Amino acid sequence: MELRQLEYFVAVAEEQNFTRAAERVHISQSGVSAQIRRLERELGAELFHRSARTATLTVAGKAALEHARAALAAADAVGQAVGEVTDLIRGRLTVGMVIGCTVTPLFDALAAFHRAHPGVEVSLLEDNSDRLVEGVRADAVDLALIGTAAAAPDGLDALTITSERLVAAVPAGHPLAERRRVTLRDLAAHPIVCMPPGTGLRTVFDRACAAQSLQPAIALQASSADAIADLAARGLGVALLSDSMAAHHGDRLTARPVDDVETPALLALVWKSPPSPALRKLLRHSREAFTEPGPA
Repeated sequence: MELRQLEYFVAVAEEQNFTRAAERVHISQSGVSAQIRRLERELGAELFHRSARTATLTVAGKAALEHARAALAAADAVGQAVGEVTDLIRGRLTVGMVIGCTVTPLFDALAAFHRAHPGVEVSLLEDNSDRLVEGVRADAVDLALIGTAAAAPDGLDALTITSERLVAAVPAGHPLAERRRVTLRDLAAHPIVCMPPGTGLRTVFDRACAAQSLQPAIALQASSADAIADLAARGLGVALLSDSMAAHHGDRLTARPVDDVETPALLALVWKSPPSPALRKLLRHSREAFTEPGPA
């Protein structure tokens, strides 16, 4: 009996499909099937009821599943324990990043971590902040860079990267460009271009509007700050951005802080405690990258 057989068995059991399990463990479906058959011969029992589309556990499979998971966890713990004393860390990390947010220090941290710990496989995914937070809580994501309206989502640890006010950005000639002060009620008189729900900026804006019983017209939504600025520059609506986002487009947009929105939009790294040895190392590289001087 080999650990890889147990890994394939658990993957098929959780995916309930040989094709999806093969994609998950990065080998061919025939390879997964052959190893499962070999495991079944060794155990003397079939582990799955097989059909054209699904694979469900037999009674024997159900009895074996938790033991297989425990064996894989124990093998992983052995590697981590050795890594702790030899500084040779192995394993996998999944890092999430909010859509449309290119933050150079995060990439610097990943590069430095990879050079120091090449035995750790790192994958990067993009999603909206709400789904990334749920991914961290569900242990599907190890570390996530999110936009948020709270210093730390419930149950997670966080490192705040930036804290900025919400601003309205408009092109020359727009009525709001002539104002020195802009409020939510002023914005409600114009179409809005902003981030989609589930992002930190949108959460700050929606909560502030709800507190004043305002229902502004969201004309267009985009996940990229550059796209929002482009749309606003063409007169399609008032762009809602953070200070630093708007600063990149100061040559074509006039930015005004929204006076009655006091809650800042935060950019933060979030993770669940206790972190694994690999995640602890990545957090150290991340703190170093984000505290060094330079543009984010």
